[in-house]
Amino acid sequence: MGNPMTNQVEIQDTYAEAFRSIYAEVLITARDRFWLDHAVNACTGHASSTIMCDCEAGLDHYVDPADTPDGRIGAVVQFHVPRFLKNRERHLEKVLLARLSQNILTCPTATVYDHLPSDTYFKLGKKIAYFGDGHQFRDNRNGMPVWVIPIMGGEFVLSRRFGYKDGIMGGNLWFMGEDQEHAIDAALQAAKAADSTQGVVTTFPGGVAASASKAGSKYSFLFASTYEKFCPTLKEKLGEKSGVPVGVNSIMEIIINGRDLETVAKATYNALDATNTLPGLKLITAGNYGGRLGKSFIYLRPELNQAADAA
Repeated sequence: MGNPMTNQVEIQDTYAEAFRSIYAEVLITARDRFWLDHAVNACTGHASSTIMCDCEAGLDHYVDPADTPDGRIGAVVQFHVPRFLKNRERHLEKVLLARLSQNILTCPTATVYDHLPSDTYFKLGKKIAYFGDGHQFRDNRNGMPVWVIPIMGGEFVLSRRFGYKDGIMGGNLWFMGEDQEHAIDAALQAAKAADSTQGVVTTFPGGVAASASKAGSKYSFLFASTYEKFCPTLKEKLGEKSGVPVGVNSIMEIIINGRDLETVAKATYNALDATNTLPGLKLITAGNYGGRLGKSFIYLRPELNQAADAA
């Protein structure tokens, strides 16, 4: 028998509206976890949301030294940009050029390898290798074709090519709590559960977004703004126009990007399984916009996803 005190959280019969991206995936290795984490944190910094960041980037998973080309501890990182950008390939290449050269090349003992073999790729290694000022050279290290750049700390080694593919951005869940503490706790547990799924990243601080946005604004110079309909402190001001349920005083969101819709959906269900009995949590739902943002839907009830796939 289940615990009669367990809170069975209502999961709204709705869907998360995700959209297509193009993304790159790299493997960073370093001497130890200290320098690896610094490389990861630096190259994924200021990359929560493409509303004002050049990409959305985050840590996918760590890799055991036995499974990396150079036998050192590693980490897999993803970089996503929306597919609806007209110059998306050029934009993603610029993102990688800046973030790999300025944040990984500069990190002591770090090396970066392509982790996404693809027919579409950037010859990024050669461009970054120009930093060697004529002393750079091509080599084959650990069975991989690389560029080697002499640097004051020793050598910087990176792949010659970095692949990119279609991915998914914007998978999401909203956690409506009776107070801020319960909403944060739920969202944090959800983010951790989603992150346990290989192939996805949660890019916001701690994996949680406290300020879900809507498209557009009353100000012409903004293309995104606070989602006032779901701001608990505006319930009284908005009256019937408020979408905040009775008893809800804080709403936290997680956003999930990943390699494909199936993987993002799996991470979504892992997050739901981790939070659907938490105390103080009133409702779990998701953001959607009637297909105006994207055509990739993740239904919070798995059977509806299966029906959509079969249609």
